[in-house]
Amino acid sequence: MAEAIRGFWVASATPLTTDGQVDNAKLAHHALKLFGKGVDGVVLFGTTGEGTSFNVAERLATVEALLKAGVAAERIGIGGGFPAISDAIALTRGALGLGINHVLYLPPYFDRSVTPEGIEDAFAAIIDGISDDRLRAYLYHIPQVSGVAIPPPVAARLRKRYGKVVAGLKDSSGDFRQFQVFRAAAPELAITVGNETDIARAVAAGGAGTICGMANVVPELVKGMLRGADVEARMQAAVDVVIKTPAFLPTLKSILAAQTGDAAWLRVRPPLRALSDGTAFKLKLDELMSPAIA
Repeated sequence: MAEAIRGFWVASATPLTTDGQVDNAKLAHHALKLFGKGVDGVVLFGTTGEGTSFNVAERLATVEALLKAGVAAERIGIGGGFPAISDAIALTRGALGLGINHVLYLPPYFDRSVTPEGIEDAFAAIIDGISDDRLRAYLYHIPQVSGVAIPPPVAARLRKRYGKVVAGLKDSSGDFRQFQVFRAAAPELAITVGNETDIARAVAAGGAGTICGMANVVPELVKGMLRGADVEARMQAAVDVVIKTPAFLPTLKSILAAQTGDAAWLRVRPPLRALSDGTAFKLKLDELMSPAIA
């Protein structure tokens, strides 16, 4: 069993059927295709995967389907963030029962007034409730979305308290200085970054790699960043194609629809609204991919 997520992992988008359920066959095909392009693993039901729109049973059913489709358990991570601690525990027990060890946890969200001690208590309640040394837990820091930051001292104390069970932290703040603070506070944690343009500098500074959404549509650029290729300007331009739109997830899915010729990728769960066409976004990315990444 891998002790922590390292290298090149994709925060996968989630394809949907006409009735809004996960299209597990399409998701498995997407994951396996990305593995062929150098991706090491796939994290399901994170921010890019519309994770908070799916309940425990839905997430576990998808994991089981991907395993049956030939996606290896060690290459799967799953978002385990819920407002209710009991749901996080139930999800994790189910995932461990399927052989999935890597679980990412958001801090408690909704109440923005929680203290650092309260955040630590919540993570501890999850880990204690699971009480299984097979777990590899990852603290998920994305305060601009969740509304609740993970204080670096909390991350450090949790690692000291639980050892390798608290395996890592995903920093999706988009602030490289924040990554550096986490590294200084908890150097034993495997810290991945979600901001694609920070990948090269983060790896050079001891980071574990990336779990990122742009790998869904430009895996070659992300791989180039991990190799230290001179593609940061192209990566930033690619990120801007998606970020500088009213809705990141519908835009990303519209690009997938245009790249694959499969309009089913346009579907999102409410409250998101689907875009009608992503061809223009795809063409912009195509321009950035030429010449090919060496």
